[in-house]
Amino acid sequence: MAGNDALTTAEEYQDLLLESAGFAEFLLGLAAISASQIADGTAPVLCTITVERDGAPSTVASSTEEGRRLDETQYVADAGPCLTAVRQQTVVLIDDIDADTRWGLYARAALQQGVHSMMAVPIPTDSPARAALNCYAQRAHAFDQRTVRRVQGHAQSLSRILRLALRLHAPEAYTGHLRNALKSRAAVDAAIALIMLQHRGGREDALELLQVAAKSSDRRIQDIARDIVDGGSFSAARLDGG
Repeated sequence: MAGNDALTTAEEYQDLLLESAGFAEFLLGLAAISASQIADGTAPVLCTITVERDGAPSTVASSTEEGRRLDETQYVADAGPCLTAVRQQTVVLIDDIDADTRWGLYARAALQQGVHSMMAVPIPTDSPARAALNCYAQRAHAFDQRTVRRVQGHAQSLSRILRLALRLHAPEAYTGHLRNALKSRAAVDAAIALIMLQHRGGREDALELLQVAAKSSDRRIQDIARDIVDGGSFSAARLDGG
């Protein structure tokens, strides 16, 4: 992979921060910039940025909707390569997701999205905040040594502006109700990904299966989704509530 020749300058990062309506919008801009600079013309890369601070739910910004779903799949199980990179401040490289056995749920969701390799790199921040840049590729072994060095260098280049953004934008006040809502959304997305993989259907078909199961068992979709995620399959859901 060769990076974009038009590298973002410090002034452009500052403009992004000044023009963003909030912290989430700013991270979205950083994710989009990262995707454009790390990918080449023939091998697109999905980029997400994960930030954790002050015990608040993780803030996730993605260059695509698929990237957001992949990151949120990890939050259901509270484990995965991105969270490992954030919390342990270490580089995580998966050359072939199909052959990796560390995070089963994440691997199934990634393969469903057509992702076969990924890399998560910490972005240096000020304590107690922690952050990581996550890159997804559609082919296995997409991150050679040159690309690894480039991703690490790009993550380092984001440090200064991200630290400034963290100081300017106070953490959002999440109520317990909103925290639960965010977790429920992530669980439903993860369950849909598993159903799509097992039934080889589309997102709408998977959602319809969830809705039918909820109606027939008189249970909430969120509860059925959690059972699916915990059991690893649609058939593992306790549809009768027993």
